[in-house]
Amino acid sequence: MRAFRLTRGALRIVFAALLIVAFSATAEAEGLLGPGDVLSLSLPGEEGVTGAFPLDDQSRVILPEIGHVNLLGLSIEQAKTKLSEALSKVYRNTESFDATLKEHRKLVTVLGYVRQPGTVDLSGDAGVQEAVTAAGGLVPGAQLDRMQLRRDGRNETFNFKKYLDTGDTTLIPALRTMDTVFVPASPLTGNVQVEFDARTLTEGGDAAENKTGVKIFGEVRSPGAYGYADGQSVVDLIMRAGGVTRYAAVEQIRVITNGEPQPFNLKLYLDTGDTSTIPSVGPGSTIFVPIETVGVKKGSRIVYVMGEVFKPGAFEVQDETSFLDVLANSGGPTRFADTKRVRILRKNGTAEPFDLAMYSEVGGSGVALPQLFPGDSIFVPEKLDLNEKSWLKVAPSRAVHVMGQVAKPGRFEWSDEMTFMDLLAHAGGPTPRADIGAIQIAMPSGDGTVRSVRFNLDEYLKNGGNVSDVPTIMAGYTIMVPELPWDPKDNKSQWMRQPAERSLYVFGAVKAPGRYAFDPSLNLLDILSAADGPTASADLHSIRINHRGEEKTRVSTVDLELYFRTGDEMLLPDVKPGDAVYVPERGREWIDKSKERTVRVLGSIGKPGRYVFSDEMTILDLLAEAGGPTGTALQDKILVVNLSCCRDQARTFDLIDFAKSGDVRKLPLVRPGDTVYVPDKSQDNWTRFTGFVKDAGQLLALFALAGVL
Repeated sequence: MRAFRLTRGALRIVFAALLIVAFSATAEAEGLLGPGDVLSLSLPGEEGVTGAFPLDDQSRVILPEIGHVNLLGLSIEQAKTKLSEALSKVYRNTESFDATLKEHRKLVTVLGYVRQPGTVDLSGDAGVQEAVTAAGGLVPGAQLDRMQLRRDGRNETFNFKKYLDTGDTTLIPALRTMDTVFVPASPLTGNVQVEFDARTLTEGGDAAENKTGVKIFGEVRSPGAYGYADGQSVVDLIMRAGGVTRYAAVEQIRVITNGEPQPFNLKLYLDTGDTSTIPSVGPGSTIFVPIETVGVKKGSRIVYVMGEVFKPGAFEVQDETSFLDVLANSGGPTRFADTKRVRILRKNGTAEPFDLAMYSEVGGSGVALPQLFPGDSIFVPEKLDLNEKSWLKVAPSRAVHVMGQVAKPGRFEWSDEMTFMDLLAHAGGPTPRADIGAIQIAMPSGDGTVRSVRFNLDEYLKNGGNVSDVPTIMAGYTIMVPELPWDPKDNKSQWMRQPAERSLYVFGAVKAPGRYAFDPSLNLLDILSAADGPTASADLHSIRINHRGEEKTRVSTVDLELYFRTGDEMLLPDVKPGDAVYVPERGREWIDKSKERTVRVLGSIGKPGRYVFSDEMTILDLLAEAGGPTGTALQDKILVVNLSCCRDQARTFDLIDFAKSGDVRKLPLVRPGDTVYVPDKSQDNWTRFTGFVKDAGQLLALFALAGVL
């Protein structure tokens, strides 16, 4: 026999364990410190040494920068002195150090048939039940009447089950720190660990260990071994096993007694009551109830039910048996059944559809039950799963295609009682990028042609309308929900999908010119905002709109600046899809300006030229915009020629006299299309020149040459 030697380290561990066990009982009795106790330490100014400190399984406390300090068997005052001495080696001021016992705890090990075996930390007054609960509770199959308490190398067996039945605490031992509670397994669980319901241990017979018991198995409700009593028959024993199940072959029961097999027809016995058909049984007999074999039923009055019903099979029918009678006997349709597409498969090979869902809604009015004949078959198909995109699930003659910007595009089964809204909701509804104002519906006809219509769902939802405005959908149609165009600055290939008849074109001095989707409910300000607004150089006085959708092309001009000053909505023209908006720039060539909207300023002026003129302006505004008269100008002889409206006339304006008087009544009326001429002092005989002109008509003819410019 080989002797073994313990190392010095191992001897220390063994000695420490024995010392802890030896002191545990005394420590608890005298209030001395032991494993699991919690101390409350306080050292002002040092957070690391202030708070709760538990003792480990060796009665040691761990202090910062000190390490382990063993306090086994010490009183609280002794522990305080020992800790203060240890802290004084690192910390200077330990005079204010204090240590108190916060809580007595127990460290108990729980092993065996518990869910979380191991060491648990318990309160000072905790018992066996708290220890088992802290270990996760008992595992099914635990033997409660043979639980053990291990302490100081001794085992104590106690009946925990009796304690649970009576509540008598004297039946269970009190726990001490470092105790071990062991929960054994019941011998009924066998040698293999399996998951089971503990209640079934008593349902497997009443003679599991009795070799003379009768073994009953097969199609009975509680197979197992049962004790035999004199005078019992096969029927009595089968009844003790809970009786036969619905799948039992009661005509083919097998009984083995003393090694001799005997058949037993339970159905024959129940039909005749003949006790001579019952075989004899005794101790050690075996009874087997087989499962009924499945046979094919056929006959001259059989109807078959297949598909999504609870009990498919063959059913015998009589002359008065109806379709609902057969369907009810098969258990009825399951929740996966498509009751709208039930098929009656006739014996001659034809198939007849039947809408059971419609019949259940309207009853016998308008929908008749199909008549059944022997040899017919009822097929209840499976309901179509929207998540399964297989086109084989729906025939083309019953499908509607939904494509584009919907949540779940695909092929959907169509029914005549459905509407366009039903179908769109069935497809998950439009996506946020869907253009619901231009939904396209392709309607094929019988001659091979396809007619396409467009439906404005956005307008219908906002403004309402007649139900007849919603397109009627039929099987075979295709619905396309287009995508809204992307920003033309980012992706030209996307916005080109926008149809021209629903687009509006914006050109000129805007920040984002391009082709935009336009709705008739929008106005000019909406489309300019979509184009990021006019640029800083835009001429807001003469925005032009080309109305292309009218029979005769028309161009209108908008003074947007006047609109912002007056707020008059009448100044904004109606804009429709297909129109083009052009925002010109300021400072363009004078030839771009209409002569009907400008005033010519000629002569001795700072900046002669053509200037845009409005009714709110005066001749002073015009002269100021043209740079004002030069130093050589005859400011008292300014000539104003009116050619714009009413009657042609010419008159002079004395700017010097007006500056002296300030009388605004002396300001001549100037309108767009007029001409203002400022003569120069260097011109010889100006007075003579004006004298030769006898009337304004000759002078107007002179300036008429300039009017064609």
